[in-house]
Amino acid sequence: MDTLRYYIVPLVTACGVVGFYFGGDWVWLGASTFPVLMALDILLPKDYAERKVNKFFADLALYLQLPLMIALYGFFILASREGLINFSNPMQLIGSILSIAWLSAVPTLPVAHELMHRRHWFPRRIAQLLSTFYGDPNRDIAHVATHHIQLDTPLDSDTPYRGQTIYSFVITATVGAIKDAIKVEAEALRRKGKSPWNLANRTYQYVLLLLALPAITAYLGGANAGLVSVASMILAKGLVEGFNYFQHYGLIREIGSPILLHHAWNHMGAIVRPLGVEITNHINHHIDGYIPFYELKPEPQAPQMPSLFLCFLLGLIPPLWFNLVAKPKLRDWDERYATPGERKLAMAANERAGWENWLTPQAA
Repeated sequence: MDTLRYYIVPLVTACGVVGFYFGGDWVWLGASTFPVLMALDILLPKDYAERKVNKFFADLALYLQLPLMIALYGFFILASREGLINFSNPMQLIGSILSIAWLSAVPTLPVAHELMHRRHWFPRRIAQLLSTFYGDPNRDIAHVATHHIQLDTPLDSDTPYRGQTIYSFVITATVGAIKDAIKVEAEALRRKGKSPWNLANRTYQYVLLLLALPAITAYLGGANAGLVSVASMILAKGLVEGFNYFQHYGLIREIGSPILLHHAWNHMGAIVRPLGVEITNHINHHIDGYIPFYELKPEPQAPQMPSLFLCFLLGLIPPLWFNLVAKPKLRDWDERYATPGERKLAMAANERAGWENWLTPQAA
């Protein structure tokens, strides 16, 4: 039964494939999974159970994602060529963009995230190809080399600072990941005695893959299909960073200090856990990034957040996110989890954000 949970990943993606197979208003089928999954994740009880799976079939659910995403684009292109999608119809145009963007972000990001942490080159290459659909083919470089080392510190662009909105974070996280990836690649080549401009630099692959997806879509499906592809990639990138925003929001760690159980938020929704390939069962992944997703141990005593879907909706309206979730959760984190050094940094972070200082100097 636990193994079957993860087949929600190909099932959700297959909904989008079916939608483009039929065309017309059916193009909304992929996007329609979002409100259904959101409602279920909010309403169902939290899931803190450990998983017992068949490893082969659990992994198979992930490896189906690349052929399914290719099929999604394939049937979208076919529907565009055969006139099954009327791009002058705003509803069909918007439905096409939203379906491709949503499925390019979730569940594609969680699958890519899991595979980029594998040791073998093959799953890591699959992760790179999957990351192309949400406009970030080299996501793994900054994620592994920077985020997993510098999380919750000012050196990590994937950690939103207190008071930062989701809209600002999408930009800073994107720019930060690109800069880190370019820097890491250049340094790796220098260590091998090669020039940073050597063709082995994966930055070239980044550019080629970003151009290839919309170019192939436009060539096979027409200019309108190509533009939908570009719009979907941009929106998918925003969704990816939007969900990323809630994994470490406002958390603080002293540079160079150990990563402990309180250094990540955990979202233990019954739907988001399998849909997110346990990416929201988060802290043990940071303690050991090579643990397979199905072996991650839930930590009920670690800092918890409400449903990730609910957080995302509230995050779109910053005052609601700050007052209903972020401030109460961070106050609890500061008082219950933070080390003395982290409390001092938290006081300064609250002051910079213009928030009330709930920690007294004596408590810090």
